[in-house]
Amino acid sequence: MIKQIFINLPVDNVEKSMHFYAELGFIVNPEFTDENQKCMVWSDHIYIMLQSQNMFRSYIKKQMPDQKAYQSASYTLPVESYEKVNAIMEGGLKAGGTEPISMIDEGFMQVRTIEDLDGHTWGFIHLDMKKFRNR
Repeated sequence: MIKQIFINLPVDNVEKSMHFYAELGFIVNPEFTDENQKCMVWSDHIYIMLQSQNMFRSYIKKQMPDQKAYQSASYTLPVESYEKVNAIMEGGLKAGGTEPISMIDEGFMQVRTIEDLDGHTWGFIHLDMKKFRNR
């Protein structure tokens, strides 16, 4: 059985958002991409669908919160090293993202948080399991 997650995110500008997520390390999947949505792949199991506001609204019935004013869901992706966390963040910040909170460093775990161009929040985490088990 295939287990994948597709996260649908409403965005103001699909092209700019595609560039932002590419700077974080996501790769465009042209099979699920058109002018109204861009499919961005993190791994074989994690996909983000960057959808125009109109496309996203076409299939929901609830009112949408302003992601820049209100926090809703946040997403966290693990990476293999603290250096990788920093490299991802550098790319995202250069592409227009913001870092809403300071890095969390608990010795065995480092987390940095970035907010995308539309206010969606992502954490990038490195967890050193050896340090975690020995604490």
